[in-house]
Amino acid sequence: MSLPEEEQRRRTAGALEVTLYTRPGCHLCEEAKAVVEPLLREWGEKLQEVNIDLDPELAQRYGSEIPVIFIGSHKAAKHRVNSEQFRKQLEQARARKDPSPGDRRI
Repeated sequence: MSLPEEEQRRRTAGALEVTLYTRPGCHLCEEAKAVVEPLLREWGEKLQEVNIDLDPELAQRYGSEIPVIFIGSHKAAKHRVNSEQFRKQLEQARARKDPSPGDRRI
């Protein structure tokens, strides 16, 4: 997937769609995945992994900055993931997706 295609996919991602930009052999990526996946299972969501090495533009954009995690179109974390902070970010994303009746604007 090219960079423009990936950016379009992420822009139109659902509010709770989580994307992990990674590459093989990235130990921080594996640590981030180990934190994120159990939380996503609790929420009934899945992790979308994107290997940046499969696209030169993605590799150039993210390079050694991985892992990078997006929730929907919002960057949630880079390098290390704090599970409590990530849980709060998921809650905020859910609130954006499903505002309570009192929060809806007419």
